[in-house]
Amino acid sequence: MSSAPDMTASNHSSVSHTVFHLLGIPGLEDQHVWISIPFFISYVVALLGNSLLICIIFMERSLHEPMYLFLYMLAGTDLVLSTCTVPQALAIFWFNAREISLDRCITQLFFIHSTFISESGILLVMAFDRYIAICYPLRYATILTHTLIGKIGVIAFLRSYCTIFPIIFLLKRLTFCQNNVIPHTYCEHIGLAKYACNDIQVNIWYGFSVLMLTVVLDVLLIFVSYILILHAVFHIPSQDARHKALNTCGSHVCVIILFYGPGIFTILTQRFGRHIPPHIHILLANVCMLAPPMLNPIIYGIKTKQIWEQVAHVLFIKKK
Repeated sequence: MSSAPDMTASNHSSVSHTVFHLLGIPGLEDQHVWISIPFFISYVVALLGNSLLICIIFMERSLHEPMYLFLYMLAGTDLVLSTCTVPQALAIFWFNAREISLDRCITQLFFIHSTFISESGILLVMAFDRYIAICYPLRYATILTHTLIGKIGVIAFLRSYCTIFPIIFLLKRLTFCQNNVIPHTYCEHIGLAKYACNDIQVNIWYGFSVLMLTVVLDVLLIFVSYILILHAVFHIPSQDARHKALNTCGSHVCVIILFYGPGIFTILTQRFGRHIPPHIHILLANVCMLAPPMLNPIIYGIKTKQIWEQVAHVLFIKKK
């Protein structure tokens, strides 16, 4: 009689789920249709805004300057980031398409995490761009050549893909014999790994190390860059020149706050907000993926005169 439970446990541990079910927003299943409206609008705005930005910078030679080329990269990553998450969420909200295979789940989280790190890296090089423009204005064009910009872009993307690539193997080695229902709209590393029967300490520590060596390091370097920028700006004798220098950083600062702000707030609520309902955590996680791609092109379109003029030219003058 005593061997029966052991056999059951053994059989249970040998079963590994290859299909998972995404719940969407747990606790708000009845409201999914209504929740889908802001998701859909945000996604359409992100697609149109970032595609327009990419086309304008690509076609207009006067915008082939370092700041706009980095913005071109940022718009591209925003398109990928929103496309990795929103269509999956809309499929859940509209068609109740909750099923996702393990391989597709791992593919999705690979692109979500790597694109997030890519965007963080691009924001860092944009801070470096502003530092060179303000602190070394006469050498700006000679330092940030098109060749160097291309190399920086390649390094930013290689860094993200190379750091996230091992996670594929860390997940594939696991046996998923626990629950296969994921209370989220998309897959993410630890959210999937916690359903494994194996020890996931390696996953946890590797994920933590990647976060510290990429996103957290980027934030610290951006902070240092802006300390140096402010130090240089407040030593400019002319008030007009000082105001102009600060104004060139305005768009970038807004985008930085928009990108890192919701993420930091999400981490704090997960760490200290134990009584916050699960659906709030999921909604905040989706805001991290939705807000930057939707608002970045709007911020740069409004605050950057050259881009606004080109947008107005494309949308209004050409129609005439």
